[in-house]
Amino acid sequence: MWVAGEAYEPYVGRWSRLVAHRFVRWMGAAPGGSWRDVGCGTGAVTQAVLDVAEPVTVVGVDPSAGYVAYARKSVTDQRAGFVLADAVNLPFADSTASVAVSGLVLNFVPDAPRAAAEMVRVVRPGGLVGAYVWDFEEGGMEAIRAFWDAASALDADAADLDEAVRFPLCGRAPLGELLVGAGLEDVEVDEISVPTRFSGFDDYWQPFLGGQGPAPAYVASLSEDQRAGLRERLRSALPPAADGSIALRARAWAARGTRGT
Repeated sequence: MWVAGEAYEPYVGRWSRLVAHRFVRWMGAAPGGSWRDVGCGTGAVTQAVLDVAEPVTVVGVDPSAGYVAYARKSVTDQRAGFVLADAVNLPFADSTASVAVSGLVLNFVPDAPRAAAEMVRVVRPGGLVGAYVWDFEEGGMEAIRAFWDAASALDADAADLDEAVRFPLCGRAPLGELLVGAGLEDVEVDEISVPTRFSGFDDYWQPFLGGQGPAPAYVASLSEDQRAGLRERLRSALPPAADGSIALRARAWAARGTRGT
């Protein structure tokens, strides 16, 4: 589902980068550490770590060769590196990092508890582990909530593909429980909300034609007439401002905890 960074960036990458910087600051890690970015994708979190956390090193991990290649090309800081690997089998020795983080990924990992346990394993005692996911539980990712509301109104089967149904991890309580279950101490959960302003309806709609992610994959499965019907229903549901723009918001749930000594 996730193979090309070029398609991801206009879809949600531009918003995930805003969240990534706020998340890294919220982690509150001391400068000078060694970070692991699990499920690094296009490198948004890795770049945020470089920008605001003053790390010695940060290593991004992703199972998609296309994403690793994109991240290597777009993140050129010599402190950063990227490896091809899976979240449930991290290629790092025990207790070798000071911080391990994951952005917008754990809901896509079939065994999220194991991935969380792996993140805990690779950090040193007293180190930090954190993750954030879009708020699908309460509809806080408004651009995608509007999409599935429109799709479900036209096609009853679309409701089963909705991230709110498929990803129960994407809520305040489940995300916190995941980190507690991994053995972390002092677990905290908070929200990170950012504006998602689209210059016009085409700016909103075009990224859904990229084929990556649950909603774009659904669009790709439709006939031309069905796609046109969905587009027009969305256009009606998202009235623009006087300048033609569409102003929405995106909320993510973020959780952090400390590995015990």
